[in-house]
Amino acid sequence: MKRTVIAALSLSLLTACAPKSFGPVPTKAQLEWQDMEYYMFCHFGPNTFTDKEWGDGDEDPDVFCPTGLDCDQWAATARAAGMKGIVITAKHHDGFCLWPSRYSTHTVAQSSWRDGKGDVLKELSEACRAHGLKFGIYISPWDRNHPSYGTEAYNEVFAGTVREAHEQYGPVFEQWFDGACKPKPGQPLMPYDWPLFNNTVYSVSPDAVIFSDVGPGCRWVGNEKGYAGETNWCRLDTEGFTPGAGAPPRDTLNQGNVFGKNWVPAECDVSIRPGWFYSPSTDDKVKSVDELMEIWFASVGRGANLILNVPPDRTGRINSIDSLRLMEFKAAREAYFTRGDDAKCVVICEDLRYGQKIKSFVVEARKDGKWIEVASGTTVGHKRIVRFEAGDVGRIRVRVTDSFGRPSIKSVKVY
Repeated sequence: MKRTVIAALSLSLLTACAPKSFGPVPTKAQLEWQDMEYYMFCHFGPNTFTDKEWGDGDEDPDVFCPTGLDCDQWAATARAAGMKGIVITAKHHDGFCLWPSRYSTHTVAQSSWRDGKGDVLKELSEACRAHGLKFGIYISPWDRNHPSYGTEAYNEVFAGTVREAHEQYGPVFEQWFDGACKPKPGQPLMPYDWPLFNNTVYSVSPDAVIFSDVGPGCRWVGNEKGYAGETNWCRLDTEGFTPGAGAPPRDTLNQGNVFGKNWVPAECDVSIRPGWFYSPSTDDKVKSVDELMEIWFASVGRGANLILNVPPDRTGRINSIDSLRLMEFKAAREAYFTRGDDAKCVVICEDLRYGQKIKSFVVEARKDGKWIEVASGTTVGHKRIVRFEAGDVGRIRVRVTDSFGRPSIKSVKVY
């Protein structure tokens, strides 16, 4: 069978002039974060043992009792699956800290696990470094246990908690801020001081990418299914919005703002299981390889990063079913992107140092002496994966049909 010949064309290759920027551009840290593309989320804490998604904050610390915690196994699994880092729920809404924080009395230090001397963050951060992975932290500002929650004083408590975790276990590549909040009856919403929280992170970890509904480092994609918008701009208007109840509309989070003033790329969060925390009742409901492949194409394939939740079980290990599925998922991805004689996929990457410019493009195949359109799309961004059925063709080309000025193409590859 005739080998496919690749001919990739773009407007940016037609002139040697230096490209010009359009709109906001990413920081060096954001570019490095975007290059990671795919990493692990680990939801772990009292909910793992109580079969709850949102703990109440009044759990006995002794309920947290992993019988064989093995963070090295988490890191080895993530690395083998092609992931670039791990983000851990260091403190979820129940307020329980997976490290002995001096800002709380609801931590591993109050549990009988390892005689009150255990420290999940220490073990995981060390395991990540040993396996060449980056380490990230999820710390929820909502705290259903802390007595000062709901008052202005709590803002300083929370900022201290964040600072402590970054100082003790960094470097931290991503700080996850969850906007969830459900005050007690008659209690107003907690007046979160987001500038204080963000500045606290930057004071210790200046290169950390901060996640929330409005960034500033990256944004929630607007759903927990792992799907970015077919059109996905890295720009977002954040003025007047806050994480949680004050977030932009979900369709805006999913697509971004075409003329947004801030560079806030999307991150797709989704769990390999129906829930975020491990439950033995979901061992037969782990997402299939086909489902994970579709999520990959709808997240990384649309220019977003993918953070896949793989919750450790009650022993403190990643369940063997989850590990097997991740390895099968990796094999499926590698098989899809193996070069063959028939073209079926184009991967386009913009050079985001100059902003995001491409508004639309088409993919064409040369057949019977004519160029035939086989696929089309809107935005490109960090990476756009376009699937089609062109078969055995002589040439494939990508043609930018609309952009903000001359587009800046980083690479075009055909598989």
